[in-house]
Amino acid sequence: MQLRVDIKKFHTLSGGSAGARSIANMLTNEGYPLSRYRAGTLMTELTLVSFKILKHNYKKANKEHVAIPNILERQFAVVEPNICWCGDVTYIWTGSRWSYLVIVLDLFGRKVIGWALSNSPNSELTMQALMMAYESRGKPKGVIFHSD
Repeated sequence: MQLRVDIKKFHTLSGGSAGARSIANMLTNEGYPLSRYRAGTLMTELTLVSFKILKHNYKKANKEHVAIPNILERQFAVVEPNICWCGDVTYIWTGSRWSYLVIVLDLFGRKVIGWALSNSPNSELTMQALMMAYESRGKPKGVIFHSD
């Protein structure tokens, strides 16, 4: 019974990533000689499964979009609000899956004026962040939105 309790403890301490081989090594170092096969059998009985947080594969553009010109040309010095906004998407591990965060900044004040969070990186996510920025800034006209 104590062996099962220790297996659960070490599995939890590893954040759920330790498999049978790791558990066997940890318990052997603690003075409980245990083979990886026995550790695997006990883990199955305890319904413990190891998992590895996978590296996120995020596609990066390697060339500029042909139909949409780069109007801003890295001239980020803006003299008044609501002239140019910038946006970006990033991904965040939320404990069980990747989530995507879009932010919209006003380049004048360099402050976040809109954001949205979702489980999929689609155009709807960007639209939600832009709508938040648009409404929070009083629906300005003629704003340039720059994003990669």
